[in-house]
Amino acid sequence: MPRPIRVVIVDDSALMREMLKDILTREPGMEVAGLARDAFEARDVIKATNPDVITLDVEMPKMDGLSFLEKIMTLRPTPVIMVSSLTREGSDAAIRALELGAVDCVAKPGGSEGHGFEATAMELVSKIRIAATARLAMRRPAAVHGVLPTPRRAGSGKRLIAVGASTGGVERIRDLLAAMPADCPPIVITQHMGPSYVPSFAVRLDRLSAPTVRVAVHGDRPAQGLVLIAPGDRHLAVARDTAGFVCHIQDTPPVSGHRPSVDVLFASVAKAAGANAVGVILSGMGRDGAIGMKAMHEAGAFTIGEQESSCVVYGMPRAAKEAGAVAVELPLTHIPAEMLRAFDAVGERPRTA
Repeated sequence: MPRPIRVVIVDDSALMREMLKDILTREPGMEVAGLARDAFEARDVIKATNPDVITLDVEMPKMDGLSFLEKIMTLRPTPVIMVSSLTREGSDAAIRALELGAVDCVAKPGGSEGHGFEATAMELVSKIRIAATARLAMRRPAAVHGVLPTPRRAGSGKRLIAVGASTGGVERIRDLLAAMPADCPPIVITQHMGPSYVPSFAVRLDRLSAPTVRVAVHGDRPAQGLVLIAPGDRHLAVARDTAGFVCHIQDTPPVSGHRPSVDVLFASVAKAAGANAVGVILSGMGRDGAIGMKAMHEAGAFTIGEQESSCVVYGMPRAAKEAGAVAVELPLTHIPAEMLRAFDAVGERPRTA
């Protein structure tokens, strides 16, 4: 039998600690290694038990959960799931927690057994299982690079960059965009994220990055200095018409288990841009993006996968690599510069068999 996933629960409410403990102890392959009511008690419990995953509240006495999360990621990186009423989808606290390195966020379960309670409990258990597979490193400065120079052909209107990510992607996309100049090439992004998260995520990226960042709407045109992010509950696809690239927002069923799907974005870019595109696949659980990136690669686009050493979860980049879809694998720190270098080079030469 594999060793159970050991979880430390940190919450100032005794009732919530017991509720979370009940949820996890009835789950096969999971055990509660310890309970703590504040950050200082948690520090000792974590040191004594060395858990696989920590669940962490935001509002706590003595030290709030986000400050403690930052200390964990700086001093003792451990997968963390934020469990708090303050990390409901769309909140600034949720986005900040994901930027600081939390694997995911879950709203606190309600106090009565029922469909809503069971759904939240199942979501928590699922995210803890994903978190237990995460690879974390000591926190580094927020920006991977200073702002990079603008590519020569950033404003050509005939090329674009497509990015896909899932678990661990929030921090990576922030760092990638922090390196982009204000007049960067057109960039389209699909990040697996709930619909209420995406507007806050886009606003925060817009504030922290030189380019303009916003949620894509149907009919948007990718343009120099503009980054468009898929809505959280619909697919983002790119088509081409007589005026250039245009975004299509689709309500079609999930693809590869997701809506929005990275496969949908990448496959559409393969068709619309062919060799005049760069594809980037970052940290994420599962296989979404592998088929679409393979289509991009076969269409002559240049494709980049995040190296396992820098991924939180290597699932999506691994699947793309195993599919023969990745031209080069790089650690996150090298991806922004290579992405812009490749953007200048794609489409320069006829594709050979």
